[in-house]
Formats: sequence, C-alpha cells, structure tokens
Amino acid sequence: MTLVKTLIKDCINNLQFEEPLNVAEWAEKHRVLSSKSSSEAGAWKNKRTPYLVEPMDCLSTDNPIQRVVLQFGSQLGKTEAGSNWLGYVISHSPASMLVIQPTLEMAKRLSRQRLEGLINDTPIISNLVAPARSRDSGNTMFSKDFPGGIMVLTGANSAVGLRSMPCRYIFMDEIDAFPPDLDNEGDAVSLAEKRTMTFSRRKILMTSTPTIKDFSRIEQEYLESDQRRYYVPCVHCGHMQYLKWSQVKWENNDPKTVKYECEGCSKKFVEKDKHYFLERGEWRATAPSDGKTAGFHLNGLYSPLGWKGWEEIVDDFLKAKADPQRLKTFVNTVLGETFEENYAAKVGADVLMERVESYESNMIPEKAVVVTAGVDVQDNRLALSVWGWGRGEEGWLIDHQEIYGDPGGSELWKQLDQLLLRPFRHELGNQLKPDVIAVDSGGHFTNEVYAYTRDRRKYGVIAIKGASQKDKPPIGKGKKLDLNWKGRIIKQGAELFTVGTDTIKTTLFSRLRHVESGAGYLHFNVKADEEYFKQLTAEKQIIRFVKGFPVRDWVKKSSARNEALDTLVYAYAGLHRLYQKKDRRTIWDNLEERGRIKGKLKENKGEKDYISELRSRKRVEKPKFVSSW
Repeated sequence: MTLVKTLIKDCINNLQFEEPLNVAEWAEKHRVLSSKSSSEAGAWKNKRTPYLVEPMDCLSTDNPIQRVVLQFGSQLGKTEAGSNWLGYVISHSPASMLVIQPTLEMAKRLSRQRLEGLINDTPIISNLVAPARSRDSGNTMFSKDFPGGIMVLTGANSAVGLRSMPCRYIFMDEIDAFPPDLDNEGDAVSLAEKRTMTFSRRKILMTSTPTIKDFSRIEQEYLESDQRRYYVPCVHCGHMQYLKWSQVKWENNDPKTVKYECEGCSKKFVEKDKHYFLERGEWRATAPSDGKTAGFHLNGLYSPLGWKGWEEIVDDFLKAKADPQRLKTFVNTVLGETFEENYAAKVGADVLMERVESYESNMIPEKAVVVTAGVDVQDNRLALSVWGWGRGEEGWLIDHQEIYGDPGGSELWKQLDQLLLRPFRHELGNQLKPDVIAVDSGGHFTNEVYAYTRDRRKYGVIAIKGASQKDKPPIGKGKKLDLNWKGRIIKQGAELFTVGTDTIKTTLFSRLRHVESGAGYLHFNVKADEEYFKQLTAEKQIIRFVKGFPVRDWVKKSSARNEALDTLVYAYAGLHRLYQKKDRRTIWDNLEERGRIKGKLKENKGEKDYISELRSRKRVEKPKFVSSW
C-alpha cells in the first residue's frame, strides 16, 4: 500500500499542468508548421494572419459559440486554423472528435499531409499520440488516439462513418463538396451534427470555398450566422471598412497600377500598407445572432504580404473576365463568393437583333486574323457558319447558310466544298481560308462525315462530337478511328475530336451579354436575321438534381431549331483546335505576323486549288478501311 501511495505521489509531482489557453494562444505557444504542408515552416505567428485569431478563439472551450462558419477564399489559412484547433483539442481539451473531408480519399490525404506534420513537428502533441506505423494501433490513417479522447477521420460520402460515433467536436472541411443527400438519410452536414446532440459544450467548425449561388452550403450556413466581416482602417483617414472588389482600381489594364480606394475619403492606398491595416482590423457582425453561431467571410484581398498579391489577383481577373468558367473560379476562390451562371435567361433574340452591323457578308473585317467554320448535319440539309476571330477572341459572323439535300449522297458535300474550301476576301485586300472546319458527326450520317473529313484533313477539316460528360474542355484530343485489315491505325485515316458543348455554350452566352466591342464581343452582319437569332437563343440552362446534386443542363426550347447556335459552337471549338497546335500565349502575334492582314498580299500563284485537287485525287480503296465502332 505504501508503494502504491509513493507511485501516485510521484505521478502527481511529474504532471505538468498548463494554464488555461484559448486556441490562438495555444497556436502561438506550441504550433510548429511543417515543411511538408506549409510554405512558411516554423513557429506559428498570429500576427501573420491576424484575421484568424477571432475565428480560432470562438473554438476555445470557454467561448459560448458552438458553431463556427468560415466562408473563405482559397489559400487564406482556414484549414491551418482548423489544424490549430485539432492540436488544441489533443493537448489542451481532449474529447472525442470527428474530422470530415468530402471523400475518404481526401481524408486520407489530410491525414498524410497535414495531421502527420502537425503531430510530428509539434512537440506537445507528438508526446501524446503514438508514432505512426508503431505496434500501438492508436495512430492509424483514419484514427488518432490520445489521452482523454480520440480523433476519427472520414469522408462525407460514407454514411457509416458519419453515424458511427457520438462526439463533442466536429471539423467539416470544404462542405460545398459534400453530398446533399447521403443514402436517402439526409445531407452529410446534418447527419454529422447529430453526432454532437448529447454534448452541451459542443464545437462544430465548417469551412469551405463557396460554389454555385443558391446551392452553396457554406453560403447557406453563413447567411444563418451573425455574418461577420473583417473591417480595416484606411491608412489616410482611419475609416473602418471591409475590403470589396468594387473598390480595387487599376489603370489601362495594367495590374501593376493596382490600388484600393477608400470608401470614406476616396484616397487610394497600396498593398504594402497591409501590415498597418491588417493588424488594426477587427471582426464586426453584420446580422442578428442567436449567440451560438459565428460566421466569418474573407476574400483574397486580405491575403498577407508574400502570399497572393493584389497585382496577381487583378491579372487573374483580366484573364478570366471573358471566360465564364475561369471567372467562376476567380469569384469562388479569390473573392470567396458564390457565382451565378444563368446567362441564357438574360439574352433574347430581340435584343441581339439590334446589334446587327453593316459590314459586308462574306467579307472578313479588318481586325479578324483567322477564320473557322462549323457545320451541323441534319437529315435533309447542312447548316454552316463561318466566323472570323481577332485578339481576345473577338468574333465576327462572316457567313451563315443552309444547303438542302441528302447527306447520304455526294452532291451535298460537293456544295459544301464550294462554300468552305475557298478563300474569303479580307477588308485589307488579301484573302483568308478557313484554318479549321469542324463538322458534327453525332447524327445519322456518321460514316459520311468520317469519309468527308478523312479526305480533307490537310485542309483543316475535322470530325467532332459532343462530349457525353459535363465540364469538358472546349475540344479534346483527337482519336484515330480508321483501322486497316490488321487492326492497326491508319495514319491518314479519320480522326474524331470531342467537344465540350456545355462549356462552350456557357462561354458564348456570357459573351452575348457584352455591350461594347473588344475582347469576347460577338459581331453579326445582315446574314443574321430574326430566324438566325431565334436559333442562336433556342437553348437555356435549367437546374435538375441527379442523385441529390444540382446539375446544370442546356435544353432546347420546344419545337425550336438551334442550328445557328450549334454551328457557332463548332466554329468556336475550331478556334480551340488551333490552340492545340499553336502556343496560346503568342498565337495572335503569330497570326498577324504570318502576313495575312499586314497590307495587301501578292497572289500566291503556286497555290493549289482545294476543290480541283480533291476532284483529281484517287480515292483510297475501301477494303483498306474498317468502319469505326
């Protein structure tokens, strides 16, 4: 008995009791950033990201807040703030904890890249968690045991993982990627929160970069919170304000001139002033609160010096503003805001009719430096559109026609040759031929399209087909289709390119909203009549749910024709085919330098006539080809 008392006494004497700390204080005292997961390895400094102090402190055990919502842009430290909380729980306030990533694979990645570094490089934690791959099973990929608690990692796609254990703490990262309905049991966020219902002093952290407006879970959670924003003082007048994209100013499309205009005094300050105003900033609630949920919104303008700077942000915007897909990424990841994509409902045929210009049909305007064409194959006709393109993908309709006949015969294709395999006159006096002619093969005349494009490959004629999956690039890599009797690919055989039609349509409808000439603007000549614009706007975006996820689909209006839209899509895909063959960064310089628009060109007397050559060429014997399957 005396021995037991002695041992107990020695244990008590050896225990090191730490004064109560909040999460930010704990991070400042103990956290060491791993070189494995951080670009700034070493001791954690709160002054580097002062905007993270209050969100972290809301996660402290003595704070009455139960739910913390971080709607942040990317690379602002939200996940590291969550990691600080994990370390705090392990060493300072142990209890059962659930860490949820969108998928099990992402949970595995978090465990390897962040948690291992957190545990191994932070001494106070490494002494409490068994080393990985030891005989002690307390440190596995998805489970970390520590005195007084356990941390379990799982994916939001695992219903079993979300209902397996009660817990006091939950960390849900990137919740906008969580499934909204998991095995018909409800959304993953609600299922996870139920695990904490028996704990009176629970803590829940939800973080994410937002996505689509009205479907973003992090936005929904933020709007139901007290909606805090980080107010900073103007360096000139001291006026407190939160940084808005609308107040960012620059001159002549030059990102190097970027400054921020104060809402109070209208004077501008520069990014190097961040040290001053970030340290003096404060979070302010902008909505009523129930006292249990604190929401924080932060955009990339607050990124500390040395991270993503204002100049880079402006440069990203200038590159993205004409491309809806890139603009969506910018709004989500840099501004930390949701993105609204419903362009089709705002573009009507009557509005576009007013934009018809007087430039001559079949004449290439001065600023156009390259020509592409799109061909849509119907059961009794071919529809074609010829487009000229200039810098910034400014486009001009050159010609639009429909030629009637049987696509199963040869006569209709001969007419197409007469219309497209010829030079078009340029306003400067020279001539341009289409660099790419994209022909749709997805209808009832697939083999005829393959035969047509096979014989005209060297003239830039390609076979295309719409991609079956969403969010594909404007044009994919070509796939060889023709095989010889040995099953080997014939080098000069037919080739098929997949086209991301939904991606292109989203891009084009956004550009139809442009009201000023320049990058991305689409010009129309007298060939574009009322029927043309009805076809151009014959489709709209709708939202439907597939397995609980919102999916945006392009659907054609009842009984409407859409050949004008399809041929524009194919012509635009043809432009992106050029990007595959030329350096996108210098393509417009090269197109101008090749001499086509720099004054009148001398006639190229030795140039072969496309149509004459085609007529004189001998057909390859059919037995050498095997139909595609």
